[in-house]
Amino acid sequence: MAHGPVNQELYDALTVLQHRGQDAAGIITTQDGRLFLRKDNGLVRDVFNSDHMVRLSGNAGVGHVRYPTAGAESSAEAQPFYVNTPYGICLSHNGNLTNANQLKQELFVSDRRHLNTDSDTEILLNVFAHELMQRGRLKLSAEDVFESIAALHRRCRGAYAVTAMIPGYGLVGFRDPHGIRPVCFGKRESAQGDDYMIASESVALHALGYQLVDDISPGEAVVITLDGEVHRRQCADLPVYSPCLFEWVYLARPDSIIDDVYVYKSRLRMGDYLARKIMREWPDHDIDVVIPIPSTSRTAAVELASQLNVKYREGFIKNRYIGRTFIMPGQEQRAKSVRQKLNPIDLEFAGKNVLLVDDSIVRGTTSQQIIQMARDSGANKVYFASAAPPVRYPNVYGIDMPAASELVAHGRTEEEIAQIIGADHLIYQDIDDLRRAVAKGNPDIERFEDSVFTGQYVTADISDDYLQQLELFRSDAAKGKRRADDSAVLELHNAK
Repeated sequence: MAHGPVNQELYDALTVLQHRGQDAAGIITTQDGRLFLRKDNGLVRDVFNSDHMVRLSGNAGVGHVRYPTAGAESSAEAQPFYVNTPYGICLSHNGNLTNANQLKQELFVSDRRHLNTDSDTEILLNVFAHELMQRGRLKLSAEDVFESIAALHRRCRGAYAVTAMIPGYGLVGFRDPHGIRPVCFGKRESAQGDDYMIASESVALHALGYQLVDDISPGEAVVITLDGEVHRRQCADLPVYSPCLFEWVYLARPDSIIDDVYVYKSRLRMGDYLARKIMREWPDHDIDVVIPIPSTSRTAAVELASQLNVKYREGFIKNRYIGRTFIMPGQEQRAKSVRQKLNPIDLEFAGKNVLLVDDSIVRGTTSQQIIQMARDSGANKVYFASAAPPVRYPNVYGIDMPAASELVAHGRTEEEIAQIIGADHLIYQDIDDLRRAVAKGNPDIERFEDSVFTGQYVTADISDDYLQQLELFRSDAAKGKRRADDSAVLELHNAK
């Protein structure tokens, strides 16, 4: 929300946050009570052209980039979402509701609201809209918003970091009572007055000249009115500070600050703790060179090499124009993209005992291919280190990790994993060391959402039945069938 057009700034902010999702992008703006929306599948640069940008007029707006989640993959799932009553609410959200099916039924039976997609963002939007309707006021106030979000917290479970806009009123940001997904807000001074921005990561604020004011706390809501008034309130009964540990491992940019923890410094500490483990458990190692798998693992690998007093080298050149393989839909596309994304520098591998460092190992297929690339380039031995512990369980809070059966570490020992990916030796970070690496930056964090490593879900509502249903829906085979069905419907439509 600014004192000038926000279309270009929203576009620029989304490009800075493109690492958080390459599946779809969208922007909605408002001017003189009217709304202007553009969203579609694809990267930010592909979704918006100059004609779209011209039509996105106004001094306030909301933008979003999406990665594949548990929902469908059509452009209808792209955000932001909009509902016309009450007031006209535009909303984007990062996360996943774990009681989405229950809420969907409630919205139809009790709230008399129709949902048009499988997206839980639309569910969240309609719950928020219904609770605002219950206030029954013609003129909206911050108190109404806070009461509605408090009611939403009582109904919704799971992870949700939300940015919303109400035309003619202002911006709203709020976060689930555990603070699983990140969201912060910032301010920028201008000649006309203060501009405000709410974003998933601080790097988006800094890129546009905003100063980080604060993270939105778990359960907290921030209301920023069009006249520049900022209201904050804790809206949850029992907030528990438990952000997702995987944000610092992989998702966030290293130049971001999340929950008062510098991502870059946390990754340095990950490398330090990993080096200590190697020196403790493998003191007679014969590592000649440490090579990161670009680019998330670079920071940890530099510190690890320094602590081991081993050479650090860049052994892979990354094609910047290939997306992150972790969040690409479909195993075939992920596997194909690895060879397109990374190219080895043979002289850094030839005749050497190489320690490859990655941020984590999920399916194991990428690690397997990269290890083979190192051997093909002449490496004598190939060791592998993960800055994170084994990923053994699916994520239910908004990261589209595969079904448990597709995780290479699920039900396997580290020795078995090493054999599958083809490593001569495999070193994982210890979970306690990973927690320490991040928590050192903010002692106020009470616990972490680290279920992908431990199988312990902070919302305490995840049953075996829920995980089984997730497995049926999330597996690559299930996704492939949905894409095939969609293609068949499209071909039938075109034939007619």
